[in-house]
Parts: sequence; structure tokens; C-alpha cells
Amino acid sequence: MKHRVIGFWAVCLLVWLLLPVSKVSLEESIVDFAGEVKLDLGSETLKQAVSVKTFVDGDTTHFIVPESVHPSGVLKARFLACNTPESTGKIEEWGKKASSFTREKLESAEEILVESDTDQWNMDSTSTRCLVWVWYRPAGAEDFRNLNIELLQNGLAAANSSAQNRYGETCMAAIQQAKAQKLNIYSGEKDPDFFYGDAIALTIRELRLHPEEYEGKKVAFQGVITMNYNNAVFIESFDEESELYFGITAYYGFNMSGRGLDILSVGNEVKIVGTMQYYEAGQAWQVSGMTYRMMQPDDPDNILCLSEGNSPSWKETTAEMLLSQVTLPEEDGTKDYDYAFLALDTSVEMKGLRVQSVAPDLKEQEETGANLLSCVSEDGKEVSVFVYPIKKDGGGNLTDQDFLNKTIDVRGIVEFKDGYRVCVFTKRGLTIQD
Repeated sequence: MKHRVIGFWAVCLLVWLLLPVSKVSLEESIVDFAGEVKLDLGSETLKQAVSVKTFVDGDTTHFIVPESVHPSGVLKARFLACNTPESTGKIEEWGKKASSFTREKLESAEEILVESDTDQWNMDSTSTRCLVWVWYRPAGAEDFRNLNIELLQNGLAAANSSAQNRYGETCMAAIQQAKAQKLNIYSGEKDPDFFYGDAIALTIRELRLHPEEYEGKKVAFQGVITMNYNNAVFIESFDEESELYFGITAYYGFNMSGRGLDILSVGNEVKIVGTMQYYEAGQAWQVSGMTYRMMQPDDPDNILCLSEGNSPSWKETTAEMLLSQVTLPEEDGTKDYDYAFLALDTSVEMKGLRVQSVAPDLKEQEETGANLLSCVSEDGKEVSVFVYPIKKDGGGNLTDQDFLNKTIDVRGIVEFKDGYRVCVFTKRGLTIQD
């Protein structure tokens, strides 16, 4: 028995002595692949020094380049070999962290350089983004680091044809190490920045571009409240990729009170959870069924104030812009949209509109005193402006005679009702020039 006890403690002592060695050995085996791979300035690949114009998400950034590289002066870059979780359409776990990681590395870099995988610039499947390796030199460092590989080794991106490129072996080794270390997307843990309610987490852009996909479904998104009118709020957010604002209407009805109404104040950045539906009478998509349970502050379905004191964009817009078309990338190519459609429910500012007629028999005008104005802009294009009842300084509502043949500046919300128009809700949104 004595020998067995001695043997047991001998094994324990051996394990205790080996544990630190194993830990050190494991730490020493971790490789910084993003730093070990070297940029070969003499290779046949194309290379270009760039600066950031717009951060989009973890694996997409728009860079400023010479017109010899791209006629627009902007290279929309899609990072090779890696696919970070989504943060611009449907929101996926670790998407926001990957996006923040890319922004942090490039914002603090002293130099940024993009490299092609071959001897020419290659485009992705949408033909709108260029596939590149992104190299950056951190402040105070001599060597460049490969951001694509760094995303992979930190478990912030999944493989995307990672083996079939010039740095394929290194990419695959970085992925295997991230899996072994159980980092981020491989951790099996919850992402602290992700919404885990039963709603579908996405962006307003995704809702606006694919509303039918979410009809009748509970969705969660965030944006800034720009207007509160008739038991509904207009919410907008800026989309980095397209550099456009996207908006949506959220109807809260008569059941919201107290703290819930405070959250829905103009200027608040909010998280909204509700059901997507088509409002037939208003000819518009909207979110409804929002709740705020004061006694259950941690309820994931609660609306939530994220920040205060924000301003509507009041995007300066011309009639020509409103009537133009915009091409956006889709998963299987590109698609053309009316600019006015993309601007629905967003805040805009239009100046120098000459009122040439006022609709005299509009049903809404008879019921509410609203005015539908047909205007001509300085560029000769026609645009409709719908003015909700606004009081004159001397009393009474503004009428058609107050508008006819006048030049106006407006701040309002873009909507569709038998055509696109800009809706002015308040006196502060209207300036009538003599």
C-alpha cells in the first residue's frame, strides 16, 4: 500500500512539473502568420499605395487610388481568401467585431498597399469590386502586415478559396491555428455584440432592398429617428458600401407610453424590434408591433435607446438626383434602382423649388388642409412636395395661394404615394421665399 501511495504522488509531481512546460510549448507554437509572410515588391503582381475612402465591413473597403488604376479614383476592394461574417445586410455573429478589427488596423496604419493575386487587377463575381491583398504598415514598424491573413488567424473570417492563391499555404495554416485556439467564430461562445433574440438581425438597407423576404417576420435593426408623426417614426441609417442613407417607417400605434415614447424621440439612435408588413393604405413597407416592458428591461424584444443627440442627415438632394438610377452590387451580380426608391423614408433637403401648381381637389387636402405642390427645380426637373398642415404666423393653415409661383426650400421625408414625393411635416422644414 505504501508503494502505491508513493507512486501516486510521484505521478502527480511529474504532471505538475510538466504543466508549465506544456503551456510554454503551446505559446511558443503560436505563429504570427500575418507578420511572417513578406511583401515582395519585386514580384509580378500589381501593387498600389492607397488611402481609405470608406470602411464597409470586415472584408470590404473602398480605397482612394489614382485614375490610372480606376477611372473613378475609387477602388472598391474585396479582400482575397477570407470571408468575414456579415455586418451590412443580415447581421451575423462576430460581424461587427470583424468590421471594427479592419477599421482599427487601417485607421492606425502609416501606410496601406493593395496587391493583386496575379499580374492584373481581378474583379469579383459582381464585377464591381476588385479582389486584393491588403497590406498595412503599423505606426513605428518597418514591415508590412497582411490584413487578409490576420483576419483568418484571429478567427474573424472563414475560408474563401483560401488555398487557391499565391499565399494559400499560409492562409490554410492560419485558419487551422485559429480553429485550434478556438478564436471568435471558432470559439463556440456567444458574440457579445450580437443580438440573440428570436428576431432576424439585419440592417435597414437589407429591409429596404428585400422587404418581401421579411414580410410577417420579426426583425431587429438600428438607426436614428428623424421624424415622429401620427404614431409612427421614420428611422434612417448610413450604409458605408453605397454611401447612401436607407430608411424605414416604424408604427407604434396607441399602446406605447412612458419610457417607450421617450426612446422614440427624434435624434435618438435606437434598436427596433418589430414585425415587417406592407401597409396597403399607405403604399409602403413598415415595421409594427414594437414593445417596451419597463418591468423587464432585459427583454430582447424591447426597443432600446443606444445614443441621444443625433441629427437627421438632411441629405442635400436635387430633382435630378431624385430621378436618377443607382447600381448596387447583389450576390449574383448588380441591380439598378431608382434613387428615389433607395431614399424612401430618409431625410432630405431640397432648395430653390419653384411652385408651378397646387392640387386643388386632393382628398387629403380637403380633410386635413395639406397641400400637394408640383414644383420645378433649378435644373428644370419636376418634383412633388407634399406639405402637411402648417400654421401661418397670423393664424390659420397655409393654403395654395401661399405657395403658388413662390420659390421654396424644404426639409422633409421621401415617400411614395401614387409617385415619389418629399413630405414636409413641420414649419421648420419649409422656407417660402418672396
